[in-house]
Amino acid sequence: QVRLVESGGGLVQAGGSLRLSCAASGRPLSSYAMGWFRQAPGKEREFVSAIAWNGGTAYGADSEKGRFTTSRDNDKNTMYLHINGLEFEHTAVYYCAADLSRPHPPTLPRRQKNYAGWGQGTQVTVSS
Repeated sequence: QVRLVESGGGLVQAGGSLRLSCAASGRPLSSYAMGWFRQAPGKEREFVSAIAWNGGTAYGADSEKGRFTTSRDNDKNTMYLHINGLEFEHTAVYYCAADLSRPHPPTLPRRQKNYAGWGQGTQVTVSS
């Protein structure tokens, strides 16, 4: 059974940067898509980004493409989310998960129901 653990969150001033990590254990995920979601206070959890087995990426909002960068290191069974230029509205709990339905999916899923193995999340708080 796969276990995902997020880390790297914290309190950051607006304009700062963070790199979140999602470390997987239990099984190798190199052939599977992985995704980041976030849940801001009082809001529903939303899709942030996803990365394919071969490094292809998708982002939840076009405006975030240049600000958010998702990558993975299959040797370390770890996915990353690098966020530049943090703003107050980025304050949220960031979660990672994996699409375990099949290896090498042709498209990257964006819906929560496609993902499993959710971690506990890492809190990102941006101060203005």
